[in-house]
Amino acid sequence: MSERIRVLLSEEEVDRKIKEIGEQISKDYAGKTVHLVCVLKGGAFFMCELAKRISVPVTMDFMSVSSYGDDTQSSGVVRIAKDLDQALLDKNVIVVEDIVDSGRTLSYLLNILNERKPASLALCTLLDKPERRVVDVNVNYTGFQIPDEFVVGYGLDYAQKYRNLPYIGIVELD
Repeated sequence: MSERIRVLLSEEEVDRKIKEIGEQISKDYAGKTVHLVCVLKGGAFFMCELAKRISVPVTMDFMSVSSYGDDTQSSGVVRIAKDLDQALLDKNVIVVEDIVDSGRTLSYLLNILNERKPASLALCTLLDKPERRVVDVNVNYTGFQIPDEFVVGYGLDYAQKYRNLPYIGIVELD
């Protein structure tokens, strides 16, 4: 089976939207420090670009959580491969994710992080597929709502390929 990639969101569109989200977070957290928690691997590209556009002090940590493996559909089984290095107690935490799909992984993750007693807990995603939601998740900052297509680029992958694309593309399988 081979695949082609069709552009859904250009590099310029993505860059513009990340700037807007960074400005909104800066306004919402004026006078405070935000602690960004990146959901690896896909969220790394987005979080790095977002952090550069936030004007309030930023700290960061990384967590690896997965329910996909090498498939294009969530398995429903959530696995933590890497936990945080820093405590979240009394921090203003923003979980940064590449995409919210079924909501299973993020619902599980947000529940775990909330038990660590942050001062606040918010969710920021570059892409959202609300029509795929199986578990309700409150997304505080959304870049783009997209159709139910399998997308790659800007950190999102298909079997570990295409993360480095500077745009968001749709995978078309032959």
